[in-house]
Amino acid sequence: MMLTQREREILTLLRRDPLAGPQALADALGTTRTAVNVHLSNLGKKGAILGRGYIVRPENAVVVVGGANMDHKVRSLAPVTRHTSNPGRSHTSPGGVGRNIAENLARLGTPTHLIAAIGRDPAGESLLRDTQAAGVQTDHVHLSTHPTGTYTAVLDADGDLLVAVSDMTATDELSPADLHHIRELVAGAAMLVLDGNLATATLNYVVELAKAADVPVVIDPVSVPKAALLGPGIVPERPYFAVTPNKDELQALVDLPVGTDKEILSAAAALHDRGVSHVWVRLGPGGSLLSSAGQGHTFLPAPRTEVVDVTGAGDSMLAAFVHAVLGGAEPIEAARFGHAAAALTVAATTTVRPDLTPRLVEDALNHSYGD
Repeated sequence: MMLTQREREILTLLRRDPLAGPQALADALGTTRTAVNVHLSNLGKKGAILGRGYIVRPENAVVVVGGANMDHKVRSLAPVTRHTSNPGRSHTSPGGVGRNIAENLARLGTPTHLIAAIGRDPAGESLLRDTQAAGVQTDHVHLSTHPTGTYTAVLDADGDLLVAVSDMTATDELSPADLHHIRELVAGAAMLVLDGNLATATLNYVVELAKAADVPVVIDPVSVPKAALLGPGIVPERPYFAVTPNKDELQALVDLPVGTDKEILSAAAALHDRGVSHVWVRLGPGGSLLSSAGQGHTFLPAPRTEVVDVTGAGDSMLAAFVHAVLGGAEPIEAARFGHAAAALTVAATTTVRPDLTPRLVEDALNHSYGD
């Protein structure tokens, strides 16, 4: 978002006094009310002020573009026996990688806008209501002609994922034409977060919007098939601040082996050559690897925790990383903060912890790495 000097001055005055009217602003700036009204109109078009009343867009706001769906999770009460019925428990809640990241960010206190496609159906209404209640701004959610997506996961008795099936047609069909209205929103963001569920053309379109406004971009590849589609689009002409794959997704992104630490580092280096500043590779129980272009790499151990349900761990991990980076943390410290958030998430039965706060994550971080 390119602002003129006068527009920046008006924003500064509005942050000091959100109730200041055009005449008060004109008096403070030594200009006319008519000129101020023109500037206010332009600030609205650029997304720097929201609606009527001169509500100033929060600083460090994040725009998340990705999947939103209803999660259906079933968990066996005993080790799973294949090809037959297994006693268990089921739970339904709002989900989707992008939506989960947005909720985690909002619960951590980061102003967050979600851009996603949902159906015009009861599931979509429920998803939207719960997401708004968590503090996420949903004004720009796209209402699709397709049903709200679903994600069905089967967990074993230990909480590990056995298999999952997703129906993401609404997200698959989200097109660049559906997102023209978010251009100024993206331009005014402190960071853009994407998930790999987006169609290639849509993903590239949003990345170009961010590039034009010099907004850093973070992306979660989501899965191996999605990573394979994403890989060719990661090029120096569309640089990323961070990419957060697991080991298999990393291999799919660059089509290189990742069987050893040396090979993982070589694969990360290949992404650096394509314009990625930070490659954060999730290694499951082995922790993670953060590789930063020109700054070396660090292996981070996974925090100690009790695993109840692994669903949503990566989403909270990425959200906490972004929250910490925008708060001024170095990427390595932000990654540790992300690990602590993930440890809290897998210790809960919910995909997103409703009690998640920065203080809770800090306490978990100190407990995990303090000794």
